[in-house]
Amino acid sequence: MTKFYFIRHGETDFTLADTKIYKNWGFNMLPLSNKGVEQIKATAKDKRLKSAKIIVTSPYGRAMHSAAIISKELGIDLVVETNLHEWVANIDYNYIPDDEAKENLKEFFKNDGEKSNDPKYNYETANSMKDRVYLVLEKYKNYGEVIIVCHGLLMERFLDVCEVSNGEIVEYILE
Repeated sequence: MTKFYFIRHGETDFTLADTKIYKNWGFNMLPLSNKGVEQIKATAKDKRLKSAKIIVTSPYGRAMHSAAIISKELGIDLVVETNLHEWVANIDYNYIPDDEAKENLKEFFKNDGEKSNDPKYNYETANSMKDRVYLVLEKYKNYGEVIIVCHGLLMERFLDVCEVSNGEIVEYILE
C-alpha cells in the first residue's frame, strides 16, 4: 500500500503570461505569486507530509515552484514527471489560441470528460488523464508515502473531487 499526497500548486502569477519569448506558451512557465508562495509554505507545514520519501511534480512552472518550496521546507528530494502536466486542450499537443482552448474546455465539461461527438474538439479525455497519472503512481508505488504536486483539473478528474484549492492536499491510497 502506498499513500500519495496530491497537492495543487499555489496561486499562479499571471503577470508574465504571453510575454517575452514565451509567447503563447507562457502560461505553462509561470511561477507562483507571492500569495501562492505563502500558500505552499503553509501546506508544507502539514504533519501528514513529514513522512513522505519523495516529491513528484508536474513540469509546469507553477507546480515546480511549489514542489521546490516543499522540498526546501521538508528536506525531501524532488523529481519531475512529464505525465503530471495539466489537461491539454489539443491532444496532439499543438498550440491553439486561448479562445479555442476555452471552447474545448467547455466541451470537455459538457461531455463530462468524455470524447466529443463533434470532431472539431480534439481535447484530452478524463480517462486519458487518469491513465497517465496511474503510470506515474505505479513508478513510485514502492516509496510508501509520496507527495504529488500537480494541477486542479488533473486532481479533480483523477481523485473524483470538486474544486481543489491552491495548496490543498488530497490523499490517495494505491493498494
